[in-house]
Amino acid sequence: METNSSSVGATGWRLAILLGFFLSTIGLMFLLAPIPQDLAYHAFVDRRSFLGIPNFFDVVSNLPFVLIGIFGVRASLGRLPRDVLPAWLAFFIAVSFVGVGSAYYHWAPDNDTLVWDRLPMTVGFMGLFVALLGEYLDRRLVQRLLYPAILIGACSVVYWHLMDDLRFYAWVQFMPLAMIAMLLTLYRSRFEQNGLLLIALGFYVLAKVVEYYDAEIFQLLGENLSGHTLKHLLASAGCLTIAVLVTKWNGKHDALPA
Repeated sequence: METNSSSVGATGWRLAILLGFFLSTIGLMFLLAPIPQDLAYHAFVDRRSFLGIPNFFDVVSNLPFVLIGIFGVRASLGRLPRDVLPAWLAFFIAVSFVGVGSAYYHWAPDNDTLVWDRLPMTVGFMGLFVALLGEYLDRRLVQRLLYPAILIGACSVVYWHLMDDLRFYAWVQFMPLAMIAMLLTLYRSRFEQNGLLLIALGFYVLAKVVEYYDAEIFQLLGENLSGHTLKHLLASAGCLTIAVLVTKWNGKHDALPA
């Protein structure tokens, strides 16, 4: 009895931390003033056209997302159990559609085309978030949370587009990533190559940094590669790292240690 009580207590404080963080991020979102979309966001520095394709490098640098998403779907179908498979498929399918949506957006950047870039991104964030909740906490969470989470992600984009307020979308983008970092710290998963998730998160953080320094990186690299194009390549490298993680799945790891 003492062992079971200790185990429940150890699990309880971890869940309390996760739930407390989740609720605090929601509260912070409502405390912030509305965040309108800065139209200067669409003014990317590399506007070179090739082969009749405007903004060529920002458009074609999305191709890796399409290919990595397909690779991830194939890897998932061949390895993952049915109870977690839907969330992983949602993530990798969304990765492929990010490639399509982002290429469409960069062909003619404005708020209307940006919707089709952000919609699959939110599905991907939420799919990965729920998949890892299933891996680290309880696989039953995938069945219960996946479709509501995807709906919440999609609604954040619709809300931004209708209300010109990025708070909800920013929450959908950053809350899952922060929670994933906490899961990595607090729990153990079924994956043997757990460090790959940290590498994937590192790629994403770097992608956000180089995105911010779009013009500066373009100048630094002799106007050959912009920060935003490099962002696409780094983010796709992060997605590839997660796909490689799936290929390391060991079906024997069905019980999670505390």
